[in-house]
Amino acid sequence: MNLKSFLEALIFASPEPIELEQLQKVWEELHPDSELNQLSMVQEIGKLKTEYQNSGFQLIEAGGGFKFVTNPDYHDAIGLLLKNNSKRRLSPAALETLALIAYQQPVTKGDLEYIRGVNCDSAVHKLLERELIRIVGKGDGPGKPILYGTTPFFMEYFGINDLSELPKMEEIKSDINEVGTEKE
Repeated sequence: MNLKSFLEALIFASPEPIELEQLQKVWEELHPDSELNQLSMVQEIGKLKTEYQNSGFQLIEAGGGFKFVTNPDYHDAIGLLLKNNSKRRLSPAALETLALIAYQQPVTKGDLEYIRGVNCDSAVHKLLERELIRIVGKGDGPGKPILYGTTPFFMEYFGINDLSELPKMEEIKSDINEVGTEKE
């Protein structure tokens, strides 16, 4: 393990600015026979600061430690990205509809509307547009209603490999009950 990669990984992974002492302590735990002193570590951090000076992110010293931040030259672009992404958040209605589809699939829009008690046209349209759901076939009922199911992108988006990895309904009910009792 080289020092440069070690420093990059720990500084990047730390949710808060990481202090030099913390960096050295971890290094020493991994390399008990190492003769690395703080001066060597400070010198390597200085090289990293120089190396990342003109990139999309920078290494800075703040809050008593070191952290990576985005380069101020790109703050306008990042602001636009975040603004556009915030517009893309799913509404509570769309999330509720998505959850129903995930747990009940294949399911018709009529079934969703029956369960939710409201029209689901907009939510289904948004979920199709974002490729979180897809048409998986037609039902046997009158008019052969369209059946909806989740997509591979749904799995990727939620970090699962299989629908069996979704939380069990008992777990969800238990979590809801815990939240309810905390408010009392």
